[in-house]
Amino acid sequence: MERELLSHLPKYNIEDTNIALLGSDLEIHVREHAGDEEAVWQNAGKKPGVEIWRIEHFMIAEWPRDRYGTFYDGDSYIVLHTFKKSEKTDALAYDLHFWLGRETSQDEAGTAAYKTVELDDHLDGIPIQYREVQGYESSQFLSYFPRFTTLRGGVSTGFHHVSSPPPEEVKRLYKIQASQSASRSHLTIREVPAEGTSIIEGDVYVLDQGNQVSQFNTKESVGKVKFKAAEFVQSLVNERQSQVDVTVYGELHIFSSKGSSGAGIFLSELGVDAVLPAPDTARHGTPPTLYRLSDASGQVTFESIGIFDGLSSLSSSDAYLIDYATAVYVWIGNGASLTERRLVIPYAQKYLHSKGEGSAARSIVKMTEGAESIHVLEAIGAR
Repeated sequence: MERELLSHLPKYNIEDTNIALLGSDLEIHVREHAGDEEAVWQNAGKKPGVEIWRIEHFMIAEWPRDRYGTFYDGDSYIVLHTFKKSEKTDALAYDLHFWLGRETSQDEAGTAAYKTVELDDHLDGIPIQYREVQGYESSQFLSYFPRFTTLRGGVSTGFHHVSSPPPEEVKRLYKIQASQSASRSHLTIREVPAEGTSIIEGDVYVLDQGNQVSQFNTKESVGKVKFKAAEFVQSLVNERQSQVDVTVYGELHIFSSKGSSGAGIFLSELGVDAVLPAPDTARHGTPPTLYRLSDASGQVTFESIGIFDGLSSLSSSDAYLIDYATAVYVWIGNGASLTERRLVIPYAQKYLHSKGEGSAARSIVKMTEGAESIHVLEAIGAR
């Protein structure tokens, strides 16, 4: 019964702004317990490493360590990365993220945002704070996981392990991507609807049908991604006790002993006969723009003040939004008022919503004066 009730919670819409939550029943529900001691925070951030919690019924639940790197699209999570700024000091610094699945509910998303602020407060406001939306994760977030996987489902619907074969009547389709950070390569696995419209030119896919696993390399896919996809397929085979038949298809060739046409066989399983062209997602570079949030006049104002030209453009008495093509950075001066501190993230989300064209899903990165991290300063051209 509880799962049935949870499944009817309103879905979180990334096109909506969290400013609508101010003063809502959700805010009241969360904040009436804000003074309670959140037991899981007591040991958070004590030593370098990554810690993950999932939102479950307005509460924080520790995510099992053997599941780190796996996220469900029906859930919301909080991820804390604790590290030393320098090997010469024991002082700790933090990157604090809340991740919103595409199918998470409004209540879960709102709770994640509020609880992230709560943990930020517990850590004395030191963390750099990020909002992450499924499919638009920052490179910083992805760098924590050698293998990052998003699956369909969540706390309200039940969930499965990737290594568990699907029921006989179920097909699972995964899009495979690979990226390289300064220190290591990363494999990204995203479960997508098992239908033809999910197959896009340039990507690699794995279709899981239990005892039959197929890899499909579109003709524009690159060798590194094909290799990583093969590693993922092999991990499925190794983790399953039953015999698994593996076939690797390409749009132009087939690499198996079955002697059949590659693309046709794979695509027919998904009800189509052609691969969709890749969408034109190129973003044109624009200079970073700066906006100021201030209540110095007695009323809250949010206004553009021109092109961002380094930290010297900012005043300690206000909060700011710096708009880059890849993300929006929120900077809070040490002298900013409580109202400015509380409203700058909702205003950032409202701003992204006003931009349209999917901008609402872009990352929001929050930092406070004096606690900026080196990689954030480099990203905004302030170092």
